[in-house]
Amino acid sequence: MTIQDATSSIPSKRSSSALSMAPRKKVSSSDPLVFHGRHFGRTVFALCNYPSLLTNGILRLEQMEDTPLEDFPAEEQREHRVFEQLLDSYPGLLERLKGGSEEEILHVGELVGKGAAGARGDDTKTLKSAILDWISPKGEAIQPPLHRNSKIDRGFNHELTGSLLCPAGLDWNDPQTKENLRSGEMLVCGDQWPIFLYAHHIYDPEDPWSSLLRSRLLTCAYKHVFTSPSSVDKEPKATRSGNARLHGMNSVTIASIAYIATQVRFALSSSSVFSRTDTTTDSETFYHSLLDLLEDPEESQEVDELLTWWNRQIFPASSAARRPISANSALSKIRQRRIALKRAAVLDNIHS
Repeated sequence: MTIQDATSSIPSKRSSSALSMAPRKKVSSSDPLVFHGRHFGRTVFALCNYPSLLTNGILRLEQMEDTPLEDFPAEEQREHRVFEQLLDSYPGLLERLKGGSEEEILHVGELVGKGAAGARGDDTKTLKSAILDWISPKGEAIQPPLHRNSKIDRGFNHELTGSLLCPAGLDWNDPQTKENLRSGEMLVCGDQWPIFLYAHHIYDPEDPWSSLLRSRLLTCAYKHVFTSPSSVDKEPKATRSGNARLHGMNSVTIASIAYIATQVRFALSSSSVFSRTDTTTDSETFYHSLLDLLEDPEESQEVDELLTWWNRQIFPASSAARRPISANSALSKIRQRRIALKRAAVLDNIHS
């Protein structure tokens, strides 16, 4: 991304970190940025103060004329990467920001934030009910019953949701552990990941990456949000395009996995309102802790394998989901033969 000359509209003072949720604020405009914000929040960065993100980003562009991004603190580097992704995903946005007043920059941020918050609220509402269908024992009803429109009996208050939310490494079947979690004597921080993140809810302390973020519950929720509710157990039947198709999305992003995991965790909890001040669910810490792992360059091999797995589940027809050619297939044999013929031809040329 090129850095243009700074204009007088650049704010003179950076606000607090943008990578945390902003206070609720009503924005009435129907600007296309609201629609864009819905997808950006789900797939790039969900819990974000967008007015601060833009204000800080524009100011930082000016500073980067003399100071490379690598010299900024790690938190500011991450924030600026999110800022750049927003600019790259919406043509003309940088020009709009640099040509506008400080009030215009804040207004644009509020529009994007309205979209992100609206999408998050819609997903929270629909997943609250849908998740009960996915956690119900096959062919049985949940006992005691869980209400679709109330969450007060979820979380550690219920045997089923409690077993799914139990931090990996703890034994939900241990009576003392269960009692400590239910009473609140044992506080669960956002970076203590629940067992439902793991396939078949099995955690291996010797290999904590094994099956992480590959549970059926997560893929059900992902399909519900991004492809369509009807695609959870079968091919999509909805007449309207799902969110992924509406936004031209054909591969899974790291942030979208973290977003869905955060939504599922909240849906299983007893908390009724998704709030930054809710220390019980600690959703911001949970979301950030997943991103910290998935964005760590040291974990790139595991993350690449994870993304390939996810793309096979959600976008099986996309290039990102393509499997390597089967070793004993006809196609593999044809290609092996072609390679052998080329090698033979090269050797003949050398010896002739």
